[in-house]
Amino acid sequence: MAMPIKKLLKLITGALEDMKGKDIVQLDVRGLSNVTDYMVIATGTSNRHVKSLADEVSFQAKQNGVAPLGIEGEMSGDWVLSDLGDVVVHVMQAEAREFYDLERLWNPALKQDLSSDVEPRL
Repeated sequence: MAMPIKKLLKLITGALEDMKGKDIVQLDVRGLSNVTDYMVIATGTSNRHVKSLADEVSFQAKQNGVAPLGIEGEMSGDWVLSDLGDVVVHVMQAEAREFYDLERLWNPALKQDLSSDVEPRL
């Protein structure tokens, strides 16, 4: 039986908080993505910290019966993605997080309607 999504989100957030992850954000991407329902994004302060955060999320998930479907980016340490099925976890260094700006990309409330900025031609 799969872990309820709210419990999984709490588990992930708790693991990131315990390891001193910064700026932890949960995004509900249901209806925006056919790959996952939620994304959790956190910042690590160094390559080692990013790896440690991602390792702890994977460890806690496994301990609770959720096997990661895939983990990418462990070698670089700038950005580690952990696919837990219903939740994809992105742990990034601040520079990568700022550059890719996943919150803006995946949060429709933050997207601007550019058509409203264009004045109509008469």
